Amino acid sequence: MNKLRFLLSLTTDDNDYQIGQTSAAQQAARKLGVELEIVYARNDGIVQSQQLLSSIQSTTAPRPDAIIFEPAGSTAHPQIARAAAAAGIGVVLLNRDANYLAELRRLFPVPAFAITSNHEEIGRIQGQQLSAVLPGGGIVLSIQGPSESSAAKQRYTGLLQTKTDSLQLRVLKAHWTEASAHKAVSSWLRLSTSRQARIEAVCAQDDSMAMGARKAFEECRELREQWQKMPFLGCDGMPKTGQEWVRRNLLTATIFIPPNADLAIEMMVKSIATGVPPPERTFTTAKSFPAVEVLAQQSSARARAASSH
Repeated sequence: MNKLRFLLSLTTDDNDYQIGQTSAAQQAARKLGVELEIVYARNDGIVQSQQLLSSIQSTTAPRPDAIIFEPAGSTAHPQIARAAAAAGIGVVLLNRDANYLAELRRLFPVPAFAITSNHEEIGRIQGQQLSAVLPGGGIVLSIQGPSESSAAKQRYTGLLQTKTDSLQLRVLKAHWTEASAHKAVSSWLRLSTSRQARIEAVCAQDDSMAMGARKAFEECRELREQWQKMPFLGCDGMPKTGQEWVRRNLLTATIFIPPNADLAIEMMVKSIATGVPPPERTFTTAKSFPAVEVLAQQSSARARAASSH
């Protein structure tokens, strides 16, 4: 059997979760003897569709046996997935769900499946974390991914389900990077309305955006006392970034979302070898780091220490 060739398309190369995806995929490819090409879409769905199409339709380079992609824009690229399957190329959708998978599986004899996190559940965990760190309520600056991102919308829906009514959200949008969140928060802090809203915590839909927000607050001298006591919450929880930032007290909490590009490669290799299609969708399990109960205990300990002074 010839060496399998897979193309992995990720959204960006400057976000710690996507860097984690790259590393996990490279390890799995080495272990399984797969030739892996990785391309980055620069957070642009059009760039991504061009990258995928040029690989599927290539007449010079050998076509991949499978494309694995995490959609960069609002669409999960149904036409591209169909073109790939029609050309005998397997399709894996990462961190997104799509109705077209059922049709691809029915019409074409190639593996077509999704591996995703339950984004609403991630939002629910963040709502629980916020309620644990701010039991008395308050105003929270919520930094979300771009408007067209279904993951951002689902995480926000989940957050609203579990946060206490006494928590009020002020929402800013950014692009899943530290630089974009730093820019959005810095601009917001320059507005007079931001000073009137006393922010008690910051929650971001990924760790890099939480760190960008933290940096913006650090640069604002008149808020020095305020931000030093403020909880910053993120998501992704990669061991060397998010979890490490929690250990160093740069973030109060994160949510560990396991990379899934490695699992995609393993499942695709197995399916090609055995001819057995994988399940249409596989969910990875996210969890609070540290546990929500630990956050609640830390919060009560802080409250007791403050009242005894």
